[in-house]
Amino acid sequence: MESKILITGGSGFIGTNLVEHLLRTNSNVLSLDIVPPKIASHEEIWQKVDIRDKLVLEEVVKKFLPDVVVHLAARTDLNGQALDDYSSNILGVEVLIAVIKGCSSIKRVLFASSMYVCRPGYKPEGNLDYEPHTIYGESKVESEQIIRGSDLDVPWVIFRPTSIWGPWFGEPYSDFFNIVLNGKYFHMGDKACKKTYGYIENTVRQIESLIEADTAKIKSKVFYLGDWPEYDISEWADEIAKEINKKIISVPFVFFRFGAWFGDFLKVFGVKFPMTSFRLKNMTTDNVHDLQSIMEFMPTLAVCRKDGVKRTIHWIDTLKN
Repeated sequence: MESKILITGGSGFIGTNLVEHLLRTNSNVLSLDIVPPKIASHEEIWQKVDIRDKLVLEEVVKKFLPDVVVHLAARTDLNGQALDDYSSNILGVEVLIAVIKGCSSIKRVLFASSMYVCRPGYKPEGNLDYEPHTIYGESKVESEQIIRGSDLDVPWVIFRPTSIWGPWFGEPYSDFFNIVLNGKYFHMGDKACKKTYGYIENTVRQIESLIEADTAKIKSKVFYLGDWPEYDISEWADEIAKEINKKIISVPFVFFRFGAWFGDFLKVFGVKFPMTSFRLKNMTTDNVHDLQSIMEFMPTLAVCRKDGVKRTIHWIDTLKN
């Protein structure tokens, strides 16, 4: 029997790709978001809903009667100055849980969190070991704690996307592609680092595997989503450049340090610059996550990195035409 799947945040990056995939597999989908879909054909299954509005959300959920809820709606930028700026991540989860408790049709809930519940390079000792380095990360810690303390009797799972990229992505990962494609990327001397990144179609398939998995194997667990093995960022940049017949050169690391300081200076005056000390530290810190748990349900990636690069560049080209 076909599942009825409710997706909050269906107009976002991951949401857009998940909705598109589920529609191709003939799933019965309803997408909720405060902004219209990126893909025009999704408008037929989209409703404008703010998940913090309990009355409206409750009315929509009880009318649709979903079997599965995939909660992606969130504020994900790092520009907020206080936790109140991320009320969608905290109040939104509280409201959604209250609505789920009042809807008997729901059999499973998947909550999206973030790898930023821990700072880059930090190795948590367990799923309750948090070390956020941004207010956004703090908001996701709070949302996870709300889920765990909610006494929700519907089976739930938390997934933490890593650095996900591909068609329909936005900052900061789209910036990486644009800088490389425009010939403005340089290797940082001998400063190479490794990170867990994930091509979006692989991430969507991983979410689908959690929707379909045996309940006993996933209930109340946490899964990181991403590709394996981890990426060598210099190698990945070379792959992107090679697709347009460009070659990346290396520049002494000290130039990046000066660029970061200059970016910090401009930031004081509200001027955006592609490099800051915060970003440079993220770019040079290894950030590798254990994906063994999700590999149990999806042992083979759907798309290899090189094919993902080709598809992403093709998508970028279509936007220009």
